[in-house]
Amino acid sequence: MRWNELDAEECSIARTLSVVGDRWTLLVLRECFLRVRRFDQFQERLKITRHVLANRLKKLVDEGVLQKVAYQERPERFEYRLTDKGLDLYPVMMSLVHWGDVHMAGPDGPPILHRHKTCNHVFEPVVTCSQCHEPLDARQVDLMPGKKTA
Repeated sequence: MRWNELDAEECSIARTLSVVGDRWTLLVLRECFLRVRRFDQFQERLKITRHVLANRLKKLVDEGVLQKVAYQERPERFEYRLTDKGLDLYPVMMSLVHWGDVHMAGPDGPPILHRHKTCNHVFEPVVTCSQCHEPLDARQVDLMPGKKTA
């Protein structure tokens, strides 16, 4: 399996990694979910080179994860906003946050807490079954073939 051919693999994880699997993209997406939208803000917060950042933003735009929206005409400047496809990555990001909070946070605990606006409670993200809503772990899931595309 070659890195630049992951998008052609039958595995959904491999295809997803072809979009978000390099060493900067998840951090760019983290900033998007923290409502960072402008190139200079990304660069300042991530301490990333302009070239690398421009490449990551372009890829995310090309893949439909972000959309580029003009906010100024002269000079022309853009914001990068999550699309519906990008917003669908939120559970993935929250799962990574939860893993990091549990296994990497250190003695002071998580650096950021998440509060659900609807019920006003601080929560820990959990993956649940879409049918019965029970929390899931890997030992409770069986795999079966999906639909083949012709």
